[in-house]
Amino acid sequence: MEHEERPYQPIENYGIIGNLRTTALVSLTGSIDFMSFPRFDSPTIFLSMLDSKKGGYFSVEPQLKDYTSKQLYIPGTAVLLTRFFSDDGIAELTDYMPYPNEDGKSVCAIVRKIKPIRGDIAFRVNCVPRFDYAAADHKAVLNNNEITFTSINDGNAQLRLIADVPLQIRRKDGYAEFTLKESETAHIVLEAVEQEDDKPTTNIEHYIHNTYQETISSWRKWLSKSTYKGHYSELIHRSAITLKLLTSIEHGSVVAAPTFGIPETLGGDRNWDYRFTWIRDAAFTMYAFITLGFYDEATAFMNWISGLCTDNKLQLLYCVDGTKCKKETELGHLDGYKGSKPVRVGNGAASQLQIDIYGELIDTIYIYNKNHKPITYQFWTLIEKQVECVVSEWKNPDHGIWEIRNMKKEFLHSRLMCWVAMDRAIKIAEDRSFPYPKAHWYEVRDAIYTDIYHNFWNEDLQAWVQYKGAKNVDASVLLMPLTHYISPLEPRWLSTMKAIDQELSLDVLIYRYQNHLENIDGLDGEEGTFNMCSFWYIEALAKSGELDRAVENFEKMIGYANHLNLFSEELGNKGEHLGNFPQAFTHLALISAAVELNKQLSRVKDI
Repeated sequence: MEHEERPYQPIENYGIIGNLRTTALVSLTGSIDFMSFPRFDSPTIFLSMLDSKKGGYFSVEPQLKDYTSKQLYIPGTAVLLTRFFSDDGIAELTDYMPYPNEDGKSVCAIVRKIKPIRGDIAFRVNCVPRFDYAAADHKAVLNNNEITFTSINDGNAQLRLIADVPLQIRRKDGYAEFTLKESETAHIVLEAVEQEDDKPTTNIEHYIHNTYQETISSWRKWLSKSTYKGHYSELIHRSAITLKLLTSIEHGSVVAAPTFGIPETLGGDRNWDYRFTWIRDAAFTMYAFITLGFYDEATAFMNWISGLCTDNKLQLLYCVDGTKCKKETELGHLDGYKGSKPVRVGNGAASQLQIDIYGELIDTIYIYNKNHKPITYQFWTLIEKQVECVVSEWKNPDHGIWEIRNMKKEFLHSRLMCWVAMDRAIKIAEDRSFPYPKAHWYEVRDAIYTDIYHNFWNEDLQAWVQYKGAKNVDASVLLMPLTHYISPLEPRWLSTMKAIDQELSLDVLIYRYQNHLENIDGLDGEEGTFNMCSFWYIEALAKSGELDRAVENFEKMIGYANHLNLFSEELGNKGEHLGNFPQAFTHLALISAAVELNKQLSRVKDI
């Protein structure tokens, strides 16, 4: 069922709210245009970001002429305010999803508070759900000023719209039109109906008063666990809240991004589903959490990953509950963001070989064991299985960190992370006196080190290159000093940094590689610059002794964030955000760079 076409918002025009099971994106116009329901990797109920006619949305529109709008978070929380400014008045919309209680339980709900700050203001509300990626029809029933929406394809998928203003049904969608006097407040809740006998929220004002205060208190209580005190704390904590929003309270896994199908190139086909848990991304996220003192999240992830390690070989990515990723399919009925097709769900990379994941994972386990609490011997026996995978596979070509679909290569990053896996496993075993094949593991670790140092070096470029035999650099080489493979003052490293400057950088903006040289990934269209690579670059600068330059570049890079200090995956030619939004990898890289800058700045101060 189509609705009135609405203009696409820029990707950066959104804020994120969530309940640690799913999230919703709220635009500067007060419209929720994306939401998977009831879980991160479930089908959507609102999807107008990817199809402005069919996708579905949930809007609150003040009837103000020529208004402008701003968004902000209540400090230390994921409670979002959208303010509308006009000569006719000022209106404020508060959006949040209730924070789960201490046992992790909560009803999946979106709460919206509407209030004129100055003047009497008319409002229109449209609740336009579209179940199953806008492919399923639904029915709507109005009873006692409550509208129940039920998917016809799946009768178990139900939503209930409740309000303290009169609701109507128009074309099977929810609608309300009302005027509020200055300082009056209207309340609207869209909640999941998990069982047929679920009792609706009866006193909506009382419900919102309680959940609002509890949600603010819960977010601030969580944030208070941070042990970080230093420069950029507000930026770091906003990124930490964003990572927490992408973390499953039920399973301990973390999704790479809450969205799918948002293009890396407008009109191109680089439109992937990121609503899954990549071992790599999740391990890096836990590293960020551990660095900031959020140990509960790291422990929950360790429990999640230990269940997967019972298999001899890890997959690259999983659903949030640890099951295998869904097969990649195209949703042909959707137009895509500004016509960017195809729109894909599921991810074909799940079947790829990416040997680097062992390095990121074992590095995080090493940090956890060192900085938080010792791992068990039982867990160690599971880790040993993963190390043996590295021992047997490290020489093999793979698809690499960038998930190249049309070829395998001996990628430097994969080889580097194999070295990290061996090095950190040895350190864990030595620290805990665990039994392990010492001589063999040392031999493999050193062989990998030597292979990288000599065989990935290009004498003409005076740089380490993307893969064995390549003639171009890759931004993932920036992880060499960050993982302590190489000293950041090593002459070969300083020379490699110069090559990155020459080949991949536009000021502080960094491309991941020069795809146009040989079209290595086999996909059409140019890419934007990768935000996480920019933060890797900044951290590498700081480690290489160029602190002033690193600080300047960090502060310039923050200027590319959106109005809420959120980042997508990439930036386009005009500085517009591209790719799935917000992206965990960007925010964890921001945290890592900021922590390194703070460490270096503190040293300078002490001197």
